[in-house]
Amino acid sequence: MTRTGNSTRASRGRRADSGDGDGGGTSRPGSARADSARADSKRAGAKNADAESRADRKSRTRQALLDTTLDLVSERSFASISLREVARGAGIVPTAFYRHFASMEDLGVTLVEDSMRVLRRTLREGRRDLAARQALPTVRTSIAILFNQVREDESAFRFLIREQHGGVAEVRRAIDTERRLFAKELAIDLARLPDLSAWDAEDLEMVADLIVTIMLTSVAEYLDSDYRGRGVEREVIDRVERQLVLVFLGMGRWRSRHDR
Repeated sequence: MTRTGNSTRASRGRRADSGDGDGGGTSRPGSARADSARADSKRAGAKNADAESRADRKSRTRQALLDTTLDLVSERSFASISLREVARGAGIVPTAFYRHFASMEDLGVTLVEDSMRVLRRTLREGRRDLAARQALPTVRTSIAILFNQVREDESAFRFLIREQHGGVAEVRRAIDTERRLFAKELAIDLARLPDLSAWDAEDLEMVADLIVTIMLTSVAEYLDSDYRGRGVEREVIDRVERQLVLVFLGMGRWRSRHDR
């Protein structure tokens, strides 16, 4: 009896010891899941940071390609510029160019869209205040906004003025498209003015196109003043102001076809 009792107690002790050992050597399921989740989170964070870094680098390289092109076209036509020149100026190999643009024509169209988008936004903000006061835009305000933008982005405007009659068809079409969009936005703003409420859409688009044409022509003359002397700059601004005054005065006397 004593031997059997001792054997039983020893067996129970071994089972207890075995249980204690297992409990101390194996991680709890909840702890393992937490460790795994933390590891996954770190991997995801590193992956996102790497992806963000790649996106930033790609954006910087893309902008470097655009900036390099604007520098090159300040003295030359866009058609004369090679992909290799642009890539070298941006610090990349020529084959890497295609990660950002499908072709030089694609890059040129992007330059047009970016440049005109800035101009349209700037002039739109100026017109918004004028429309809120329900009055025709003042000539001096419109011209001041335009030429301030030209001074800030001179290279972009030189590109637009030169390439509207340049040798790359895709770029010419892009400039014409943006110019028409510019005129349509101006026509929409003019239609909101009480003095022009009776005008039909065709007449509004006609006068908006005339205003845009005068503005872009004045920009070309303004940029050309670098070669003709800075004194010409004031003459250009005075002349475009008078031209727009004539347009605005004529708008006050104009009658649409159905009103004649």
